[in-house]
Amino acid sequence: MDLRQLKYFVQIVESGSLAKASRQLFIAQPALSQQIAKLEAEVGKPLLIRSAKGVTPTENGAALHHHARFLLRQHDQALSIARQEPGTVHGMVSLGLAATTVCAVGPPFMRRIREKFPGIVLNVVEGMSGHLAQMMRLGQLDLAILFSRDAVPDLPAEPLVEEELFLLLPSNSNLVPKGRTRITCAEVAKLPLILPTGIHGLRRRITTEFEQRNLPLRVVAEIDSLSLLLTCVKDGMGATIKPMSATLLDGAANKQWRILGFSDANLKRPNYLYSVDAERLSPAAAAVLSEMRETVKDLVGQGQWSGVSLL
Repeated sequence: MDLRQLKYFVQIVESGSLAKASRQLFIAQPALSQQIAKLEAEVGKPLLIRSAKGVTPTENGAALHHHARFLLRQHDQALSIARQEPGTVHGMVSLGLAATTVCAVGPPFMRRIREKFPGIVLNVVEGMSGHLAQMMRLGQLDLAILFSRDAVPDLPAEPLVEEELFLLLPSNSNLVPKGRTRITCAEVAKLPLILPTGIHGLRRRITTEFEQRNLPLRVVAEIDSLSLLLTCVKDGMGATIKPMSATLLDGAANKQWRILGFSDANLKRPNYLYSVDAERLSPAAAAVLSEMRETVKDLVGQGQWSGVSLL
C-alpha cells in the first residue's frame, strides 16, 4: 500500500465514480481500476461496491477512507513543515465556523492571519455546528468553534465566549410595540417565528427553553441558511432568535434591526474552540489557534463583538 493508491482510493470514494475520479486525477480509468485492484488485494477485502449508479465504499472501505484522509493530510503537513524556511510558519490550516461566528470574527481574523503569517493558507469551512463537529471527528478540520462542550468528546476544547440570544426584528416591524427593548418568552411564543431546523443546535437550545415553560412556538418557516433566514425576517415574514452577531452578516449597522433581549430567560449559547490532539497539531495550526484566541479577546474587549462575554 502506498500514498498514491490511498490518494486514488479517496478520490474515487469522494467522486462516487471511477470515471469522475479518473478525470480529477488525470489518469486513465483502466490504470485507476488496476491500482484499486492492487489495493483491494493487499487489504484482502473488497473496498468498493460497483453499480450502474457509480461506486460506494464497503464497510471496510469506509473505514479505510476515514484513516486515509487523515494520513494524506498528515503527509501534506509533514512536507510543508520540511519545506518551510527557518523562523517562518507555512502550511494549510482548515478552520470550521458557523455562519454567525463568521459574521463576528471572519474578516478581522482573516486580515490578522494574512498580516502576521503570510505563509499560512487558511481554509475556512462555513457550516452548521453538527456538520462541523462531524468533520472534526473525521479529521477533516484542524480547528473549529462549536457550541457544546461534548460536541467532539475525544478532542481538546477550550471555553471561548458566551453569546446572548435575542429576538431580531427589522427596524420597521410592528410585531412588537415601538420602544420595547426587552420581551418575555410568552410574548415571543405568540409571534410568527422563522428558525433553523431541529438538527441545528441553536434550535434545540431555543426549543428546550420554551418547552420548559410549556410555551409552544409559532414557527412559520424553518431555514438553515442564515442569509435567506434574515432576508425573510427583513421582508416582514416573521421574527427570529439569534445571537447579535447575525446582524453583521452584510456589514450593516445594527440600526437596521430591532434587537430585544429576553426579560425572563437566560438564553445564552457557549462557544468552544476545538483543535486536533497536540501531537497532530501542526505549527501552522498552533499559530492559528493562538491567533483566534487573541482575535476574540480583542473583538470583545473593543466592543466589536456585541452581546457576548468571555469565558
